Amino acid sequence: MPKAWSAKRERQYEHIKESAEDRGTSTKRAKEIAARTVNKERAQAGEARESSRSSTQDISPGRRGGLRSGTKRPKGLTRDQLYNEARQRNIKGRSTMNKKQLAKALGHSSEIES
Repeated sequence: MPKAWSAKRERQYEHIKESAEDRGTSTKRAKEIAARTVNKERAQAGEARESSRSSTQDISPGRRGGLRSGTKRPKGLTRDQLYNEARQRNIKGRSTMNKKQLAKALGHSSEIES
């Protein structure tokens, strides 16, 4: 747990981590899930120093309730998520691409269906 978290966020982290472990998730994965959830909550509440656009404009992890968790995602990644991945891979022309074109350029065959 980072030192910058408040006591409330530390309790939230522990609760999410323990819940994930109770469901059979490995300790390492449970810590990752808890940290990502808490960081996203902090970003949406304006507590984080830096936050991505998808963290602040997406629905909260608590409200989403795992809508996009796991492998069964009918819509797949958002256009912003695909764009960020394309930026990390330094794909040329990404700023003018739509979701379908980004998915194709990244090789996400399951994304092209949507």
